[in-house]
Amino acid sequence: MNSMIDPGTSEFPSFMSGQVWMVMRINLDCNSCCRKMRRVLLKMKEIETRLIEKQECRVSVCGRFIPGDVAIKISKKMKRRVEILEIQEFSNIDGHTEQMPPHIPGHILAQHA
Repeated sequence: MNSMIDPGTSEFPSFMSGQVWMVMRINLDCNSCCRKMRRVLLKMKEIETRLIEKQECRVSVCGRFIPGDVAIKISKKMKRRVEILEIQEFSNIDGHTEQMPPHIPGHILAQHA
């Protein structure tokens, strides 16, 4: 049972207040893999912008989301291993822009069967 968290409560995750930018590595070895990735990303409402770099096997997404949840969802739908390369958070509270420290490279989410 999923419950919605009221943004006014202290339980609301801090990164949900601002934009999150995440770069992932995923093996996109053919054009049909790129098309499938595009369809998966377009169906995810929390992702506002996306960039698929086939040659570098990188996918960059921006929006209001929980990075780990999005990476796991992509891994399940693509049936491929996803590695998070970088995560940055940008929030505009009182006109102040805050940047989260970069994610530690090498964090790999295992493929879920």
